Amino acid sequence: MTHFPDDILALAQGIITDFAAKGWMVATAESCTGGLIAGALTEIPGSSAVVDRGFVTYTNTAKMDMLGVQEQTLAQFGAVSKETALQMVHGALFRSRADLAVAVTGVAGPSGGSADKPVGLVHLAAKARTGGLIHHEMRYGDIGRDKVRLATLKTALEMLITLGK
Repeated sequence: MTHFPDDILALAQGIITDFAAKGWMVATAESCTGGLIAGALTEIPGSSAVVDRGFVTYTNTAKMDMLGVQEQTLAQFGAVSKETALQMVHGALFRSRADLAVAVTGVAGPSGGSADKPVGLVHLAAKARTGGLIHHEMRYGDIGRDKVRLATLKTALEMLITLGK
């Protein structure tokens, strides 16, 4: 049993309840969160009616193999970029039975940051099969690995709620 903060569980509960009522399925594509989004959603009873699948694509090879992220995109923009997040969410949506998908890629720290991609930089994308698309570039700052990952999880869930309205 994972211990997610109450605010995260409340968001996940809202998604499961609302999306189940609408008959919607969700897919996740996660890099820096390593499956936390899927984990938070599946913490909720009844989540099997909503969660189709989760892709944990920590390496560039996994992003290409599992989600169809283009090697050219990774070479030109890097794994932590708007372009990669958009290709990840597209791949998650179209390589699943989901109606909505969310993707995250970022630098959780404590190392791995650079001047142009500092620790705490995360790109998130959410996409609906009907065409809705949201991208957020978040700069959470060097607040610690756990806090970056939890902040990313919260933002991802909020994006799914926004897209589902």
